[in-house]
Amino acid sequence: MGMRYNGRPFDSGDFAKDFEAAAVESIKEQLWERFSAIRHPDTGEFPTVLVLGEALDDLRLSIEGSPQLLALVKDKMSDNEQASTVFLLLQQGSPKAFLSYSFDDRELAETVARALMADGIDTWWAEWEIRSGDSLRRKIDEGLGNCTHFIVLLTPSAMQKPWVQQEMDAGLVRRISGQARFIALRYGVAARELPPLLSGMLSPELDAARLDEGVRNLVNDIHGVTRKPQLGAAPIAAVQPATGYSKVATAIAKIFVEETSDAMFSHPQKGVDELAATIEASEEDIEDALHEPRDLVSVSFGRVLPKEDLFATFDKYFMDWSPED
Repeated sequence: MGMRYNGRPFDSGDFAKDFEAAAVESIKEQLWERFSAIRHPDTGEFPTVLVLGEALDDLRLSIEGSPQLLALVKDKMSDNEQASTVFLLLQQGSPKAFLSYSFDDRELAETVARALMADGIDTWWAEWEIRSGDSLRRKIDEGLGNCTHFIVLLTPSAMQKPWVQQEMDAGLVRRISGQARFIALRYGVAARELPPLLSGMLSPELDAARLDEGVRNLVNDIHGVTRKPQLGAAPIAAVQPATGYSKVATAIAKIFVEETSDAMFSHPQKGVDELAATIEASEEDIEDALHEPRDLVSVSFGRVLPKEDLFATFDKYFMDWSPED
């Protein structure tokens, strides 16, 4: 009996394809984690990151954020990475939405469209945009061409409609070119059921039992209203120098730099609760901030262990010497 792979006779071609596919997914995940963790130290803004491509030689990034945040992202990229990245500026001004849907979902689509209009989002919806005698293609092209936000209402029915698929293609083109944000609004569809190209995007879900709440969250997202509670005052962190990291992350580094005796790994160790008490921030804020310099620290069972690279990176900000001298 010969070798078998995935229940079939071994085929080197299939094995190579599966191996490359697994490598591609691993690299895409690493890229997403690396760049989505960058936070503007003053505003707290994180970028929206999309990793594109299905082959090792065709991986690309699409990163959206404010001009200040994009400048910070570029500083952390190599020239080759920048050449393979589309940088998208956050849309300014009044938002204009294009709502793509299946006619089978007309009632739900109307609820969403009217809610968007009521909250200051000029919404293109076929039922009130296309009149008798109008060219369907021309009117749809006009709606797509003017939108700042392309919203597709993805239901089991919509995912089978060729017309919805065509509009999604047009919406993705505008997304990649930086002309519009693409929002896949799920209703009765699990995230794992999304097409591969949408799997890297956050896709909000509408639930019949909490429809008003879901639509309200969508409106807030389009208007840029955050659901995250405002960070409380952190006096110690507020006076930290500009390091390219958030003030909380910088304050954490300062504690290790000033308390170490030899700048070696795990000297000293601190609990997340200890850091929170010293910096006067919540443990959640500490854990959030630790995600930024995750290559410089090791976190295990609530204990934070600095690596030698942390001291090499931050000594110059808090000591009388610099490792670069």
